[in-house]
Amino acid sequence: MRKLAITVALVSLSFSAGAETIQERAAPCLACHGERGTSETENTPSLGGQQAPYALIQLFMFREKLRVFEPMNEMAKSLTDDDLRTFSDFIAALPKPAPTADAADAARMARGQALANQNRCNTCHNPDYSGKENVPRIAAQREDYLAKTLAEYKDNTRHGYDATMADVMQTVGKDQIGDLAYYLARFR
Repeated sequence: MRKLAITVALVSLSFSAGAETIQERAAPCLACHGERGTSETENTPSLGGQQAPYALIQLFMFREKLRVFEPMNEMAKSLTDDDLRTFSDFIAALPKPAPTADAADAARMARGQALANQNRCNTCHNPDYSGKENVPRIAAQREDYLAKTLAEYKDNTRHGYDATMADVMQTVGKDQIGDLAYYLARFR
């Protein structure tokens, strides 16, 4: 399923190069990241509600292969600086994702909240985890994506543009990542 979505997106990109509106140009992005910016694709982040500066930096990093994920590197390689700004503004205008609707396990929520408080996630990501400037929105992000990303910061296989997240994740146990991701995905 994921490979099919990526293939569709890459093929669509070639057809959208001549598209005139940002909505038409963003169609390949939304094929994986969700029609309205809320992803339904495993391990693929929701883009809705992300801050424009954060989106701009991530797109730049993909274009320059400073962040490596081949489908995104391929899609971003031909984007101009103006394109990056246009896409990041478009992403910022998408509606923020809703928290996971399933009934939350109170014990896991409490453990996740304690971890978020202990590690002061609400300092950089805001008290409501909405993100700011170059810091991503993590509230109501896909749980699987959060867990994957936090684990990558923990084992130092994902590099940000600074070492903050790698430093923060050193105090979080591998067995605690799931509870932290669970809490953030359901944060209201």
